[in-house]
Amino acid sequence: MTVDALRKRASLQKWCKAHHVAAQKPPAPLLAFPSEAEAVKTGAAQFASLWDEIAHEAQRAPQSAWSTWLFQGGRGAGKTRAGAEWLAARAEKSPGLYALVGPTQHDVREVMVDGPSGLRNLPGRERPWYERSRRRLLWPNGSIAYAFSAEEPERLRGPQFEAAWADEFCIWPRPSETLAILRMGLRLGVAPQLVVTTTPKPIPALRALRAEASCVVTQAATEVNAAHLAPSFLDGLSALYGGTRLAEQELEGRLLEGDGALWKLSDLERARGGVVPERYERVVVGVDPPAGAGGAACGIVVAGRVGRQALVLADRSALGLSPLGWAMRVAEAAAEFGASEIVAEANQGGDMVRATLAQAGAPCAVRLVHASRGKRARAEPIAALYEQGRVTHCGAFVQLEEELLALGVSESEGLLDRADALVWALTALMNGGEGPRVRGFDFDLRPSGLSARRGD
Repeated sequence: MTVDALRKRASLQKWCKAHHVAAQKPPAPLLAFPSEAEAVKTGAAQFASLWDEIAHEAQRAPQSAWSTWLFQGGRGAGKTRAGAEWLAARAEKSPGLYALVGPTQHDVREVMVDGPSGLRNLPGRERPWYERSRRRLLWPNGSIAYAFSAEEPERLRGPQFEAAWADEFCIWPRPSETLAILRMGLRLGVAPQLVVTTTPKPIPALRALRAEASCVVTQAATEVNAAHLAPSFLDGLSALYGGTRLAEQELEGRLLEGDGALWKLSDLERARGGVVPERYERVVVGVDPPAGAGGAACGIVVAGRVGRQALVLADRSALGLSPLGWAMRVAEAAAEFGASEIVAEANQGGDMVRATLAQAGAPCAVRLVHASRGKRARAEPIAALYEQGRVTHCGAFVQLEEELLALGVSESEGLLDRADALVWALTALMNGGEGPRVRGFDFDLRPSGLSARRGD
């Protein structure tokens, strides 16, 4: 009997492997009976997810328009659950093609798919079938999610998707290259989207991703999700690692400084927790305009001075605004804090920066500054102020602090708009009297027509 004849008989008599697989019932879910806090029963064996009601703020997809959502958090902060819930909701809503990318194929299967918070164990959600031979998840409505390993980025060439979930991005072997190939496949549907969930590490790829205009970042520490963790987990790790860099990164979910960074974490910790005073000697708004429309962020930092102490009052930096949009934001910040001066870098825009701020109704004098040296050289005297304890943060400025920790690391030179704005503001406040004298700045004092170069 020929092979073809055997295959035909096997199919007709239904004793081939394909028929057994099709008739096999899927294994019971890891969490067979959702708790009433996570799902509501709608039928004899049907449940509806309550995720929208129980998710914490960082686990919710951004309300504003976005193409990339980065959820950066500590261990156990609920990153996997957030990514799985987002993709499952989208897959259930309408048939589509999706991508799952993890550090290894094992991680995709054991964490993203079959883990306690994976796609096949979400309370109140449809349970997709995992087709192992083709490395894909199948939903009843026809949605398909293909599994990929970051160890094999070339396998992402060819397939196309309308959305993707990338997990633990910071431990991918080649994160920038793999992410670029994945994005080239996000070309289906009206508005393809990418969700990245990761515990942060000080790598250039993560800093570059955070700096993208279309990337929205949410962040959560482990303690935010403590109700869903073992009671002794946080206490034990805090006792072992509390106050260390490891705790800041792995439990707080913060992006720390890399080699060559000017700012130390201990200096920033000491600067936190300041109280806004009733009066200031002077208030300045530092501005680092974006190089082009829709490109980098516009750095906008408000700082004040009381005696020898500098106070960081607000970070109003924003992504994706038009020239008039960011200028209006600057003008609003200046009016809110009663600023006496707006100090704006003019290397990229020249007099256009002044004209745009005037059009936006800037309520105080505008001074243009021109950087004649690199970011590191400009920032060194300001980093020294932090080391001396002469700068206080009157608020929680997570993204600003992360940029300060990156300043001085060569790979991040062009991605630090908030940090640049802070350097301009504090230089203008402290450049004189007992503050440090700073080389490398050209201060344009128009409209008086006088231009002076400051230095020792």
